[in-house]
Parts: sequence; structure tokens; C-alpha cells
Amino acid sequence: MKPAIFRNSLFLSIVVCAALGAGSIRAAENWPQFRGPDALGVSGDKNLPSEWSETKNLLWKKSVAGRGWSSPVVWGDRVFITTVVNTGESEEPKKGLYFGGNRPKPPTTEHEWKVLCFDLRTGKSVWQNRVEAGVPRTGLHVKNSYASETPIVDADRLYVYFGNVGLFCFTHAGEEVWSKRFEPRKTRYGWGTAASPVLHEDRLYVINDNDDGSYLLALDKKTGDQIWRVEREEKSNWATPYIWKNDLRTEIVTPGTGRFRSYDLNGKQLYEFGGASSITIATPFSKFGLLYVSSGYIGDRKKPLFALRPGAAGDISLGDDETKNEHIVWCQKQGAPYNPTTLVYGDLLYVLLDRGFVVCYDARSGEEVYGRQRLPNGRAFTSSPWAYGGKIFCLNEYGETFVVQAGREFKLLHTNRLADGAMCMSTPALAGDKLILRSEDHLYCFHEGAE
Repeated sequence: MKPAIFRNSLFLSIVVCAALGAGSIRAAENWPQFRGPDALGVSGDKNLPSEWSETKNLLWKKSVAGRGWSSPVVWGDRVFITTVVNTGESEEPKKGLYFGGNRPKPPTTEHEWKVLCFDLRTGKSVWQNRVEAGVPRTGLHVKNSYASETPIVDADRLYVYFGNVGLFCFTHAGEEVWSKRFEPRKTRYGWGTAASPVLHEDRLYVINDNDDGSYLLALDKKTGDQIWRVEREEKSNWATPYIWKNDLRTEIVTPGTGRFRSYDLNGKQLYEFGGASSITIATPFSKFGLLYVSSGYIGDRKKPLFALRPGAAGDISLGDDETKNEHIVWCQKQGAPYNPTTLVYGDLLYVLLDRGFVVCYDARSGEEVYGRQRLPNGRAFTSSPWAYGGKIFCLNEYGETFVVQAGREFKLLHTNRLADGAMCMSTPALAGDKLILRSEDHLYCFHEGAE
């Protein structure tokens, strides 16, 4: 089946941003990681557009060479993305869920790994850097990309990770500060990589779950020097870790197939629990003092969605007939999606299933609010849902965004479409009152009232 593509959770607190370019931008307009501040995928800006197309509320649209399913990140007036350009012929990815996409043999043509920076207001290219050029050393699922890891940006630096290549640090002006190379590792069926690094205070954390030897790594963000490394008894997965700062401690949550595990900031394991499906992709996040984690490979009977309270130690796995214990507040054993991360908005938790269904639960109790509600066409969904203005947004691989009314009753409000069914697998960024959406070939910026 198609690999985890994605999208990745990278923890960073909002801080006041320095003046950039044309002037100072409010900190609330920064979108520093996958799913934004605290990895929640929610914005409180009342001026974000709820309707868009190629002719409605489009501020700018820019062509992007190559392929990359990393999400855009934003700081101040700059938008950053990654891409990898094949100088030869690339096989076109097919939309929809399907088998047969394994491509374990590496391509023989030269590729270029690039970092791109755009002006948020105009879409003008500010700078681009090539960090690597050569023939890839690993294969790739036809629907994955060599640039599926989302960058991280803070007030001073941009951190860019290309799995099986390296981690690169830049100033906002595009000057390289440091780089750290990594030896490539084999992934399941040659599907490639997707888990993004996370940032907490002065440390970057990188996870690499593969079929050769998995590990979790802590690096100094200023120098790229290794601080510690922990080997993991885990095989290939594509889930980005999460830094959970709760009332008791700060911990690194790492979803996996064999075990969900949590570590302290020195790499010591705190607790673990089993029960996942055979592939884990979604990013954890927290709300109401609870941690939400999920694992929902569509080919498995196990598709658990968990809510945990802080303070666990040791093995806290549920028994076969259990749905809660001292530290697991609730579990929906058939509730998780495959690629998309779940979404908490208001008091409710929304699940976007890959085949085009929406399910809603009470976020605190796990009780079902409404069961499966089908979105039109039932097409494949890889991007994670997001929310603002009392609405839930669900983007499928065909460039269609279904806008659902938030609340205890399901109601489809309308559908936004891009031209020619532009393929979309990247989760958008919400930068103040601007929506930054990435398709296979373009980067879009939508703004209410734009002509």
C-alpha cells in the first residue's frame, strides 16, 4: 500500500517575530511547523477565506518545479517549502488509494534537493538553495517524494530535513549555517521516508524508523552536534514525533508499529503501549491536558485512536477487551484514519478517513457524536484536516476541499475546487489571514477579497 506520506508534527511555541522585509508581522501569523503552533491544525483568525478557486480569493499562484509533499511553513513575510527535481523522467503519481506503487529500485537519473523561499504577500521568489545533487541511493513509492518531511522555522533559523540525505540549517535570508549528513536506511518495500524532525528549546529531535536499524536522535539546534542517540526496537514507520509539555513533565512521544513509546528529554524511555496497526503515520498532539495518538492502516483490523493522561510509567497496554485504564482515558479501537491526523476543534474530535468519511467524537470522553458521514465522490484523502471560523476543511488528492460545519451535526456547506483536479497530498499552512495550499505543481495563496 502507499507509504506514509506525511505530514509530520513539529512542536514550537509562538514567539514574537522580528521585523522582516516590509515590516513587522504579528506572531499569530507564523505557521512554523506541520499543522502550525502546537501541531493542532487550527487558527483563530476570523478573516481566513472559506471559499476559494482559481478565480476566487486567489492572491497568488506560483509554479514549483520538482516534487515534494512537505507542508509549507511561514515566518513573518516568508514562506518556505522543499522540493526534489528529477533532471530525467519521473513517473507520475496516481491519485486515489491503490496497490502496486512499490518502486524499491532507485532511479538512475540525477536529482536536485532544493529549499525554496517565497514572499508571503506577492508570491515572488526570494531565494532558493540546492543542498544536494546526485542519483538517489534509495527507492521510493510512486506516491511518495524525496521531499516529504516538513521544515521547521523559528525566529532565527530554518531547519530542513531530507530523509536519507541530511539535516540543513539556514538563516531566513538563505545562508547555510550548518549541515549534518545521514547514511540512507532501507524502508519497508522501498517506500521512502516522511517523518519530520521536531524542535524544543535548543534541541532538534530526529526519528528514523526503518528496516535496518531505527533510532531517535537529539541535536544541538545551533551547531547540529549530536547530544544523544537512542536505538529503537522498531521497523519502518512514517509518523513525526511530538513534544508533549504537560502539567507533570515534557516528553517526546514516538508512535510506532510495535509500540507507542515516550522518552524524557535525555532519551530515557518513560512508558510504552502496544495495539497499533501495522503502519503508523499520523502525528500526535494534545488538547485539554490529554494526548491523542492514532494508527489506522486501512488493511488492518486494528485501527486504534487513543487519548492519554500524563504521568504514565512502564507498560500501559490495554487488554484485548479493555478500552481504558489508569492512563489511557479512552480508546476507539476501530476509529483511526490511515494518512490524515485527527483534529480537535471546540470540544469535538474529528476523524477524516482516507476513503472520504468523517466521524466525530467527544474529545474528552471518546463517545461517538456522529458516525460515518460520506463526503461526495468518496475519493482518497492524504492531507490532514484543518479548522477555523466554525468550519472543518477536508482536502482530497484531487484538489477538492470539502467544507463541513463544525458541531454535533454533520453538514456539508460547500466544496472548493482547484483547476484540472490538481493533485494535493500536502497539508496547508494558515498564516494569519492567508491560506497557503500546495499541489503537485503549484503553491497557492488564498486571501479573502483577493482579485
